[in-house]
Amino acid sequence: MIAVSRRIGSRGFTLIELMIVVAIIGILSAIAYPSYQNYTKRAHVAEGLVLAQAAKVAVSEYYATKGTLPSSNAEAGLPASITGNAVTGITVGPAGEIQIAYGTQVDAGANNMIRLFPNVEDGSLEWYCARGGFLGKSEISANYLPSSCNLKESQSAASVGGVPISGKYQAAKVTK
Repeated sequence: MIAVSRRIGSRGFTLIELMIVVAIIGILSAIAYPSYQNYTKRAHVAEGLVLAQAAKVAVSEYYATKGTLPSSNAEAGLPASITGNAVTGITVGPAGEIQIAYGTQVDAGANNMIRLFPNVEDGSLEWYCARGGFLGKSEISANYLPSSCNLKESQSAASVGGVPISGKYQAAKVTK
């Protein structure tokens, strides 16, 4: 007699089981990818605010020693070009305003900017941030702003630090 052995349990996966697994992976990827994109854009915007810390210190020191606000990087003692991975430039402008310009990593096809304004309060500086389509720049989405620069409609101001902010250009006190 010839014994016939049957292998039990070594069938493998059926085609329908493999298709279900691929479909589940596709659905999870479709949900995760936009969240990751938002996360990376927020990180790029935060990079600009971190790079601007040196400019804030330079403007504050200039004000403490001279009693006025600088109007350029050179006057504040900063290098002419401050750039980063997503930051195309940080410049000190009129009345000590710090302009942070972002490249296409933040918003493809646009040139976004955040402005930081020093406001003299009782001899010390308080910093406010604003966003908006000014100087030919586009408006950064509020979704990408860190909580330290959270802009709210109720915090709109006519001017901060002597620099006018109109309508859609909201300003918020920088909390960090």
